Amino acid sequence: MKKIALMSLVASSVLLASGYKIPETSTNSVALGGANIAHSNSADAAYDNPANMIFMSDENHVEADLMYIGTSATNYKSANGATDISAKSQDFLIPSLHYVSPKLGNARVGVSVVVPGGLTREWADQPAKASAEEFTLKVIEINPTAAFSVTDDLAIAVGFRIVHSEGIVKIDNPSAPFTPATQNMTGDSIDFGYNLALAYHPINNLEIGLTYRSVVNLTTSGTADLKYIAAGINGNYDVSVSVPLPATFSAAIAYTLPSDTTIEFVYEKTYWSSYQNIQFKYTDPTADIIFGGTKPKNWEDTNAFRLGVTQELDALTLMAGFVLDETPTPEATLGFESPGSNATSVSFGGRYKLNDKMDIGLAALYSMKENRTVSTPPNIKNINGEFSNSNALLISAGLGYKF
Repeated sequence: MKKIALMSLVASSVLLASGYKIPETSTNSVALGGANIAHSNSADAAYDNPANMIFMSDENHVEADLMYIGTSATNYKSANGATDISAKSQDFLIPSLHYVSPKLGNARVGVSVVVPGGLTREWADQPAKASAEEFTLKVIEINPTAAFSVTDDLAIAVGFRIVHSEGIVKIDNPSAPFTPATQNMTGDSIDFGYNLALAYHPINNLEIGLTYRSVVNLTTSGTADLKYIAAGINGNYDVSVSVPLPATFSAAIAYTLPSDTTIEFVYEKTYWSSYQNIQFKYTDPTADIIFGGTKPKNWEDTNAFRLGVTQELDALTLMAGFVLDETPTPEATLGFESPGSNATSVSFGGRYKLNDKMDIGLAALYSMKENRTVSTPPNIKNINGEFSNSNALLISAGLGYKF
């Protein structure tokens, strides 16, 4: 039987302001801060805007990327100064793969294998350890897509999202009534969604892109290792939970100057309001009373603003990006597993054309999250202090090939 993991961990991104979503899924995307929706002619268009596949050169395009993510040790200091603790810093390697086919009449197909969300947070000290000793979420998406030419200037696309998620939840609460309480959970699930895209080139050098990715409800059922001797709980218990990987809408416009400089602006809305609560359902009545129930989240829809600049220089392409990103986490329900705050990100990268068939790329993005002060009330988790030092570094290398 599958084991449960997603629980509150799905609320526990440590990367960016954008909840537990990872917008950058290729080297170009890292270099441009995700501003590659309207203007994209590499294999990663299969994920970022598959409608653009119609306007790419008529051959097979494939790209493999490897991204490093390093997160700083988030610090929490209580308002009275009695608590000053830090989460563990984290390091990850995340691969991705993109493919675009040659033209098939007025259509093309593509497929991407990416990591669109997740990451982890670990606290070794109390009081954080009582609710978030470890929260880890891994998400892998396989996204086959098909694009169709409507006119010479307009293309549309549709895709199918296959999302596999797995994770770990560890909680150690020594201050539970009568005796300590612990949870140790792992698990996985496979869930589905869809995506839509449009690419429009109304005049020379002007490109417009629209994309929509549906919500994917991450569902998991299985067992959790629980211990609470005061209630006679000690062992594995059947449990289920569902939380959303939220829907996202992006609108982008790009213009290429005579200097071969392309400027792209992207507005992105993420529908985090689908995450209103999280409910743990245990088949054992006693376990359900102690560890189950509905916990409010009340997350809010967010806006992100992305600016990307691309400069073509013969065999070399330079890219840079700037991002303003809101957090979905309200002060009332913010916890140690999800101390989100607004973020500003800067990025830079480039690609070098080795020959007519192959190119290589390298990019970096640095995300700086604002300090977040939380008070009780309104916080319902009795947090009264400041979170700081929640930054992240992304470095991505990619290899592109055409045949």
